[in-house]
Amino acid sequence: MKQITSIQNPFIKSLVLLQEKAKNRRQTGTFLIEGVREISLAVKGNYEIETVLFYPEICSEIEAKKLAQSAELIEINKDVFQKLSYRETTEGVLAVAKSKSLQLSDLKLSATPLILVAEAPEKPGNIGALLRTADAANLDAVIIANPKSDLYNPNIVRSSVGCLFTNQIATASTAEIISFLKEKNINFYCATLQNSTSYHTQDYTKPTALVVGTEATGLTQEWRDAATQNIIIPMQGEIDSMNVSVAAAILIFEAKRQRGF
Repeated sequence: MKQITSIQNPFIKSLVLLQEKAKNRRQTGTFLIEGVREISLAVKGNYEIETVLFYPEICSEIEAKKLAQSAELIEINKDVFQKLSYRETTEGVLAVAKSKSLQLSDLKLSATPLILVAEAPEKPGNIGALLRTADAANLDAVIIANPKSDLYNPNIVRSSVGCLFTNQIATASTAEIISFLKEKNINFYCATLQNSTSYHTQDYTKPTALVVGTEATGLTQEWRDAATQNIIIPMQGEIDSMNVSVAAAILIFEAKRQRGF
């Protein structure tokens, strides 16, 4: 079995670049995952694991091998592990995985899908929280419109606690997504302050997409003009908006309630 003990090793240097540079992730079609749960969920989500690196003081060879049996196994020392590890506390194991296509055409939807669309989310923490909510509600898909960041950014992998791998995800432009939803006869409800009706008055039992924007600027006019209906979560305090992941959760679980779940 291969062992790497130097942070100057060319392969290790390439993995550091995978952590730091979206360009390298795009060029290689790979990204880095750390943690037993995250790697396990990636395998369950049919991500191809190329390499598993483990630090034997924390994770045994047997445990590492169990995670992805067809992957190359590499033993690393403490220095290499600390160089690659993105989190302060992890289980001594990392994996190199192949990224997936994120095309709208790859989505497999049910007869009455429930989809979350997020337009131009910027903060990895918010994206991670949206993916966790989508997983909790077992949504058909999460679609990111006009993405501002690479979804395989280590901050998104980390903040989603593996839910990046448990959801069907696609990215596209706003125009492409609107066209896709209309083609599939999916009603879409846009959370916005302008020309809106209270969210709980709408019927989400039919094919539905719930669309949320950024906290700073909300949804673009393109979404508001095309919506089946613009909706709003009534506020009883002094502010007129809330965290995007919280708003999405309220809308999603109202739809789930209507559907009997």
